[in-house]
Amino acid sequence: MLLARVIGTVVATRKEAELEGLKLLLLEGTDVDGAPEEWLRGSGRRGRGRRGRSGLYATGSSARQTVVTKDRPVDATVMAIVDQVEERGRVRYDKQSDLT
Repeated sequence: MLLARVIGTVVATRKEAELEGLKLLLLEGTDVDGAPEEWLRGSGRRGRGRRGRSGLYATGSSARQTVVTKDRPVDATVMAIVDQVEERGRVRYDKQSDLT
């Protein structure tokens, strides 16, 4: 899984039936400190992916291993909303300090 921040949503009035009910998110890769990396990716998620939140996402066939994405035409999915990243006893990210 990889770390990313939700930076927007994608609205599609017409899409494949298998994508109905999924929120299409625009993700920006981040390092462990939450600093942006130089790429963007789309992701399908049902539920609470909100702008500014960090999450762990999976790509490729791993993205289709959840109950929500099984047999759906997705290449990436947010699998977890990150609350905190700790490395070697140091808190590198905490969602409470990141909320706007």
